[in-house]
Amino acid sequence: MAAGAAGPGPGSGPGDSPEGPEAEAPERRRKAHGMLKLYYGLSEGETAGRPPGSDPLDPTDLNGAHFDPEVYLDKLRRECPLAQLMDSETDMVRQIRALDSDMQTLVYENYNKFISATDTIRKMKNDFRKMEDEMDRLATNMAVITDFSARISATLQDRHERITKLAGVHALLRKLQFLFELPSCLTKCVELGAYGQAVRYQGRARAVLQQYQHLPSFRAIQDDCQVITARLAQQLRQRFREGGSGAPEQAECVELLLALGEPAEELCAEFLEHARGRLEAELRSLEAELGPSPPAPDVLEFTDHGGSGFVGGLCQVASAYQELFAAQGPAGAEKLAAFARELGGRYFALVERRLAQEQGSGDNSLLVRALDRFHRRLRAPGALLAAAGLAEAATEIVERVARERLGHHLQGLRAAFLGCLTDVRQALAAPRLAGKEGPGLAELLANVASSILSHIKASLAAVHLFTAKEVSFSNKPYFRGEFCSQGVREGLIVGFIRSMCQTAQSFCDSPGEKGGATPPALLLLLSRLCLDYETATISYILTLTDEQFLVQDQSPVTPVSALCAEARETARRLLTHYVKVQGLVISQMLRKSVETRDWLSTLEPRNVRAVMKRVVEDTTAIDVQVGLLYEEGVRKAQSSDSSKRTFSVYSSSRQQGRYAPSYTPSAPMDTNLLSNIQKLFSERIDVFSPVEFNKVSVLTGIIKISLKTLLECVRLRTFGRFGLQQVQVDCHFLQLYLWRFVADEELVHLLLDEVVASAALRCPDPVPMEPSVVEVICERG
Repeated sequence: MAAGAAGPGPGSGPGDSPEGPEAEAPERRRKAHGMLKLYYGLSEGETAGRPPGSDPLDPTDLNGAHFDPEVYLDKLRRECPLAQLMDSETDMVRQIRALDSDMQTLVYENYNKFISATDTIRKMKNDFRKMEDEMDRLATNMAVITDFSARISATLQDRHERITKLAGVHALLRKLQFLFELPSCLTKCVELGAYGQAVRYQGRARAVLQQYQHLPSFRAIQDDCQVITARLAQQLRQRFREGGSGAPEQAECVELLLALGEPAEELCAEFLEHARGRLEAELRSLEAELGPSPPAPDVLEFTDHGGSGFVGGLCQVASAYQELFAAQGPAGAEKLAAFARELGGRYFALVERRLAQEQGSGDNSLLVRALDRFHRRLRAPGALLAAAGLAEAATEIVERVARERLGHHLQGLRAAFLGCLTDVRQALAAPRLAGKEGPGLAELLANVASSILSHIKASLAAVHLFTAKEVSFSNKPYFRGEFCSQGVREGLIVGFIRSMCQTAQSFCDSPGEKGGATPPALLLLLSRLCLDYETATISYILTLTDEQFLVQDQSPVTPVSALCAEARETARRLLTHYVKVQGLVISQMLRKSVETRDWLSTLEPRNVRAVMKRVVEDTTAIDVQVGLLYEEGVRKAQSSDSSKRTFSVYSSSRQQGRYAPSYTPSAPMDTNLLSNIQKLFSERIDVFSPVEFNKVSVLTGIIKISLKTLLECVRLRTFGRFGLQQVQVDCHFLQLYLWRFVADEELVHLLLDEVVASAALRCPDPVPMEPSVVEVICERG
């Protein structure tokens, strides 16, 4: 760029010849510059830094290898105005200065490095010069030492041979001395109890005595040694059979006997027999702790005792057996495995008996800690005795206990739910007994829901201890998969929800069974509880379960939608049964009021009968009760004269058409015919239609059952004139109040219309009361 900025001289032109030295100098500089770029690897960088689409042979490219300053200047003069030319000059000067500054910095840095390298090289030359001098002195000293060593070896050659012979003779004499003194040494070791030293002496001399036993002197020594060795073996066996020492001492006795050449199979059987005695003593101690008279220790202390006593002893026996009888091969290993399998089975039976005593407790923390220690203790014997299957058996026990705990918690949840229902029954009955007002249904529902949810969370927290990371068996496949999915989710949570639904549905039994004694308020509360579970609680509980227990099992699980459908069906059945029970209560009052009255000889009505007032009061109470738990619901548009609709219907021409023909003696058949024809064209009323989850639907169902019962009872009686009028007054009174509770007021009109019409058909003298008089009586009543 500096060369480009300088440009050609004023005397140069396009016609000058490039053959002169002035043209060769830039070419040499560009060639050297290209070689430097090639050496430092800058050619690719330049190519990479060039704008895409540019020509690498462009003579106007400042960064290109073929840059021509003259062409570049001509291009600038042709294409750029004066202001841009001045800006280009300013920018080029700035770049030149920057490059000069960078070049100076680079030169200074390289110069400092060069000076430092020069000093280092000078110092290395001095150090190597000193090292060369020292190496020369060392070589001289080594040569002198080698010369002295050669002269000493030549001088001492004869003496060295004599000394070697004498040393060999001395060693032989010491061995002979050891052999001749061997019987006395063995006797002394036996008397002092140094059995290990005696066995080592015997082992050192055995090969020599056997090799030279044909010589009389060696034969005598061997005979004496055999007698002493037999006595030593007898004492070791006696010590081993006494069994007073611990396992390490007995293992030492067996090791010494094996070194003395005793039969390995016999020693193997005796070793296992003595080990059985010690381990059975530990098992008897554990069994004594489970006896009926002394109080059993807590399960953690019991597992610690068994782990340190029996399991620790079994590990010592297995380790010693494998070290002593390794030469026995697979047959010996099978003996040890059978031995461990038998005693381990007895130990596992005791542990399961103790764990079974913990099934009644609700706290899992102590039980899980005990199972963790039990499982950890059996890792070592499980690794030593893989063929015995002790670790697998311990894992099966832990899994079985975990399944039993899930069942225990499921029973606890069921008992808690039944306890909540008992509390609700008492709360519903207490106000009636004491004559005071108790808690409302909404409060009772909230208490039941919160209590059940808290018990579910407590059960999840309790069983979650089995899958804690610090527990040794939590990484087993069962606890990472089946325990979480099939055990906790399906067995505990889904099982409880279904059990709760089944328990709630059991209250829907027919009257005469236990469903007949169920308070209607309890049915209503359970229906709302199941509906709340369907809308939100089931999804929340299962989500909470899935979050706490990371399910890795691929087994199919119950979908949330299926559980919600079961809960909704349970709520529907409960609400339908509630409607039937409440309708039955009101129907019983109406039925008795109709059946116990003499309608032919009744007096002229002056008041509304008390039973009708009781029906209205009970219906109002039911409306309030249902409104505490369910929404209002949808009603049809009501007419402005709903309270007087019944009276107007009774006084309409249609009703007069019913009654008028009966006044003449020739009309009975025509009256029945007209009534039946009108029924064909009237709307059919489904008394037991499905109940919706709202207050209007519930009250509509109860009122339909009640009025239908009243209608059927009226059809079985015969009425006098005043009896018919009393029915007319009662129906008008019911119409004044019941239309407010139903979804469609026409329903009440039609049923009450049928009641009055049926009474008129069963009246020999059907003379209805004047509507104004009916209104006065009802308003006064």
